[in-house]
Amino acid sequence: MTAPAVENASAATPDAPRRISTLSWKTPIVLGVVLALYALLLLLVPHEGSSRFSLSTPTDFVVFPVLVVPAMPTAWVCGAIAAVMLVLSVVATRAQRRTPRWAVGVFAAVLLVGFLAWAAAGSPRDLSVVGLLSGALVLSVPLVYGAMTGVIGERAGVTNIAIESNLLAGAFTAAIAGSLTDSPWAGLVAAMLASALVSLVLAVFTITYRVNQIIVGVVLNVLVIGLTSFFYSLVLVPNTEALNATTRFPRLPIPFLEQIPVIGPVLFNQTIIVYLMFVVVAAVWFALFRTRWGLRLRAVGEHPRAADTVGIDVLRTRYRALLIAGAVGGIGGAFYTVVSINQFNKEMTAGAGFIALAAMIFGKWDPIRAALAGLLFGFATNLQNVLSVVGSPVPSQFMLMLPYVVTLFAVAGLVGRSRPPAALAQPYTKE
Repeated sequence: MTAPAVENASAATPDAPRRISTLSWKTPIVLGVVLALYALLLLLVPHEGSSRFSLSTPTDFVVFPVLVVPAMPTAWVCGAIAAVMLVLSVVATRAQRRTPRWAVGVFAAVLLVGFLAWAAAGSPRDLSVVGLLSGALVLSVPLVYGAMTGVIGERAGVTNIAIESNLLAGAFTAAIAGSLTDSPWAGLVAAMLASALVSLVLAVFTITYRVNQIIVGVVLNVLVIGLTSFFYSLVLVPNTEALNATTRFPRLPIPFLEQIPVIGPVLFNQTIIVYLMFVVVAAVWFALFRTRWGLRLRAVGEHPRAADTVGIDVLRTRYRALLIAGAVGGIGGAFYTVVSINQFNKEMTAGAGFIALAAMIFGKWDPIRAALAGLLFGFATNLQNVLSVVGSPVPSQFMLMLPYVVTLFAVAGLVGRSRPPAALAQPYTKE
């Protein structure tokens, strides 16, 4: 019997293992729904005229002229390219293959360009690409820090629904400490300590007393919102100049690099907290996947009993992870009062902690992917500001809900199969 016959015979035996792979149609369905809504928008509300895009600033090494494009033809061409990407997704899914990431990226990018061309049609003002990207980066800062908070805590096996309370406590404390000391650095340190204290409360109840982790997280969010709102009205409002007027971090432009067209003003003309964000994301990734500490932390989150067997202190590891995560979240909270504006306002985080939680899930508990997801949601948030400046006819109510719509579509349709740490939300008792 020839070798191919042997292979065929062995494959035909009833005991031979058969591999059955099925892929979800979630991604092509979501892409199809988005493309259909986009086409309906162009058909029902056409905008004639041209759109103007400003690609550089006057201080760049090379100043590009304003790009003027016909609005509707550009929008339809972008829609056609997106349709090709949708067909590619359908073909890949029928062939039991995943939709290529680059195809999803091209789909999103061309629809964004088409939407901007439609929205800015006929406006006398230029749509600044630099302003759009720079604002998106700034608005994503607390989301990225919040996502890192979630990644560290949940990789250790503790569900962290309390990211909102970390950010809010950090913002409140940074406002008071920064105002009293007239130093944004003092506000930053105080925010990290306050947020770590919130995480300590979470750790005590969930790790030591084994209370349901989701319930504790929700209670902490409500508690911190209530406390900060109460003290804001009772203490900060009557003493605004003394307790609620911080000094903000200045921008630190990097010479020469800030003059690179498009990316220079976006990446190299920011505050220290933005620069620190890139360092924190890289450090969290390196610590989780390239150090002994990260290996132990991930082992505790995946199989705490096995980790305990080889001598890892599960409870101590989880405590340390939550404290570190809380300190990171405090930096994101400080952003609101020592970078964005110079005072604290009631519930000023506006649900950013929950969007950060979605970014962590969208990023599949990976620091770099979670940071990219945070940038995506920050971009959606800033898009409403840019469109309002150019006088877009898009209703303001829709623009306000845009970040949350993008969050829902991203998590529900594009996250694909994601597996959280195996021991997530499971309390550990040492026998």
